[in-house]
Amino acid sequence: MLTSGKTPFWLRANQYGTVPLQNSFMRLEAEAHADYQARDSTGYRPKMDWGYGANVIVNAGASSQVLLTEGYLKGRIGAFELYAGRRKEIIGLVDTLLTSGSYIWSGNALPFPKIQLALPAFTPIPFTKGVLSVMGTFSHGWFENQGRLVQGTYLHQSSFYGRIGKESWRFKFYGGFNHQVMWGGYSDHLDPGVSVNGKLPSNIKYYPAVILGIRNPFPDDQTIQTITHFEENRIGNHLGSIDLAAELDLNTVNFYAYRQFFYDDGSLFYGTNLDDGLNGLRIRPKRENGLRSNFYLSQITVEYLFTGSQGGNAFVLDDPKLRGRDDYFNNGQYLDGWTYFGRTVGTPFLSPQSEVRPNLPPRSGIANNRVSLFHLGLTGVLLDKINLTTKLSVSRNAGTYPIPYPNLPTQFSGLLAASIPLNILGGTEIKAMFAFDAGDLLPSSTGMFIALRKSGVLSGKKTVIVSPRSRF
Repeated sequence: MLTSGKTPFWLRANQYGTVPLQNSFMRLEAEAHADYQARDSTGYRPKMDWGYGANVIVNAGASSQVLLTEGYLKGRIGAFELYAGRRKEIIGLVDTLLTSGSYIWSGNALPFPKIQLALPAFTPIPFTKGVLSVMGTFSHGWFENQGRLVQGTYLHQSSFYGRIGKESWRFKFYGGFNHQVMWGGYSDHLDPGVSVNGKLPSNIKYYPAVILGIRNPFPDDQTIQTITHFEENRIGNHLGSIDLAAELDLNTVNFYAYRQFFYDDGSLFYGTNLDDGLNGLRIRPKRENGLRSNFYLSQITVEYLFTGSQGGNAFVLDDPKLRGRDDYFNNGQYLDGWTYFGRTVGTPFLSPQSEVRPNLPPRSGIANNRVSLFHLGLTGVLLDKINLTTKLSVSRNAGTYPIPYPNLPTQFSGLLAASIPLNILGGTEIKAMFAFDAGDLLPSSTGMFIALRKSGVLSGKKTVIVSPRSRF
């Protein structure tokens, strides 16, 4: 990888925290995974099955590091799955291929170590003939301690999504929510007004209040001390999104439209931050069988992200119309914000201080969370062989309500990528990417890398995919 300064945005964003902010001249990557057995020609597959995954990355350069990006064991009984370890995931109703990033869980940070019980795919509800389907997750995870101001913090995560319409129907409607909670922990940096001797409620007895988001069931517990009387009724920092989507499948094109509503305080409940959200449209033209052309446009994704309202610039506890200053991804107790190993867990366009220009007003946690973003993603196939991808993003940035940015710095980030399969060694692909940043939010930078990937299958009782990669 070659860059003129810091790694350009679209070479590192939504890469699961694997690409350093500083230039690295070489990267080696190896992965292996065994998936569940697929259905055979009769539709049969075992009721119980298991699998695993592992991914190791070595970055060499100014930021040399060894990362275990994935390492998990999973098991399946019927439609239910249990896994333990680190696994790459994106949460929310969104186009996962070309998106700017799902608001709450975009794949921008290194995967958390978690234990998760899930219904991982839309599964028909009995007696509905497949018209109603659901999926969901419930998990417990751990934040890192290395370099973090608040240590010993837990993650609670749950989600529930439903679909109206059979898989074969032309029109389907989706809806659901996800719930994330940072809870527990301790820190020498916490003021007495937000903690008791630096400690936050971590006892298992508070767990029902954490997962249900209900008021504290132990109001007389003197070990709990938080910011305001209202927040004394909650354990931990609760945040997430409520998502809606619709899909229309026509003979020549597929449309998928989605909207994510954000909650990080009471503003969404009172309807004062409805201007904020992630709006997206994915368009997939269908290629006629046997049709050959010099270029085929396979997908267009257009998104608009707005996080500038946050319910307004005033917070008055007793006035629902003034329950603003949500300060997305920041919290008065969890000073590091919604980050993991320094990277934003949600959309990468809400930036920590380490990523923005040093001349902008500094703030711990998320330094820029009031953003207006237009994003375009395109993929296509050239000469029936070369896969092309581009991402173009333009944003205006206001910092945060407590520490605003003067002059609303604008930012443009772009990516051009091409991948070509090679008829050597079997399963070999070469990929080239070029990215650049221009504007007043991020340091100006250009960069490129070339990656060579070899993948193959090792035969055995289970199908094992092994894929080494190198990048320069």
